[in-house]
Amino acid sequence: QFEGLLSLEAEIALLEDETGLSAGYQRCGRLIPLPKPHLRPIAERHSGEAATNWNQEGRAFDWTVLDESPFADWPSRSFSEAGVVFDRLAGRVSPRALTTAFRSRLERSGRVRLLVGSAVQSINAGASQVKLANGTIVGYGDLLVSAGVGSFPLLEAIGPALRKPLGRGVKGQSVLLKLDLPADLPLLYLDGLYVVPHEGGLVAIGSTSENTFEDPFSTDAQLDALISGARELAPVLQGAEVVERWAGLRPKAVDRDPMVGPHPDHPHVHALTGGFKVSFGIAHRLAEAALDSIGGEALSLPHGFAFAHHVSVAARRTGGEEFTEIP
Repeated sequence: QFEGLLSLEAEIALLEDETGLSAGYQRCGRLIPLPKPHLRPIAERHSGEAATNWNQEGRAFDWTVLDESPFADWPSRSFSEAGVVFDRLAGRVSPRALTTAFRSRLERSGRVRLLVGSAVQSINAGASQVKLANGTIVGYGDLLVSAGVGSFPLLEAIGPALRKPLGRGVKGQSVLLKLDLPADLPLLYLDGLYVVPHEGGLVAIGSTSENTFEDPFSTDAQLDALISGARELAPVLQGAEVVERWAGLRPKAVDRDPMVGPHPDHPHVHALTGGFKVSFGIAHRLAEAALDSIGGEALSLPHGFAFAHHVSVAARRTGGEEFTEIP
C-alpha cells in the first residue's frame, strides 16, 4: 500500500498532463487528534515505525506526534487532550474529477471503444461472450470485470455454485459542504470520520459504513449524525451550507483483500474488484498487476488478493472444509 500511495502522485500527474484536466490531487497530509492519554504512546510507537517504513526510493514521510495542531482549531482542541498526529503521507483527490479525467483519456485513445450506459447482463465464459442488457452480444479474448458491487453476481454465475457470495456491498453515506478553506489544509480523521477540504470551496465529510440497509442510495439520520460529529471536530464547519448528500455501495470481497486475477476455471475471465476502503491508494497497482496477468505473467500480488483464493473462501463449508462443487 505504501508503494501504491507513493506512485499514485506521479500517475495522477501524468493523467492530468495528458488530458489538461485537474483531478484535485494533493498530498495534503492528515491530522489525527488523540482524545485520550493512552493513545499518545501508541502514536509515538507508530512514529518510529514510519521513520523506517516510510523512507523508500529516496522519499521520506513523517508521522509526527505534536502537543497541538499547527492549524488553529483544526481540529478542535477539545478532541486533542493528548495531542495530535500529523501524518504527511496522506493525500486527497476529487473522485468525480479523477473519473472525468479517466474518461477523457479513454475517449482520446484510438484503441478504446466506450459503450456508455450499456450494462452487462451475463458472461458466457465458454463462448467468450458477454450479453448486454439490450441483448447485444460482444465477444472477447480476455475479459476484465471491474464493475464494483455488480462484479460479484456476474462472476459467481460462471463457475460452480458457492456456499457464500464472492462479495457484497457496504453502504456509505457522505456529504459536501460549501466552505472556502485553504486548499493545502490537511484532512482530519477520527474514528472512521473524514473531513476533507477540496479545491473550489468544498469540504467532503464521510462516510458511514453500513452492512445492513434497506435502500442503498438513500441518506438518513446516520448522515445527520456524521455531519454533527464533523462540525464538533472542526467548529469552522458550523453553519456551512450543505451542497449535496449522497449514498452508494462499495464492493467488499468475501475475504479481507481485493479480488484480482484470472478465474480458476476460466483463465480468460479476470477480476479487478473488491477494493472497498483501500482502492484509493492501490487501484492503479492492482490494475497493473491484472493487466500483466492477462499478458501471461504471474500475478504479482499477495496470495490473498488472487481471484482463485476468493473463490476458494466462498466455497468453504462453515467449519472451514473446502470443496469444488455443491452436489
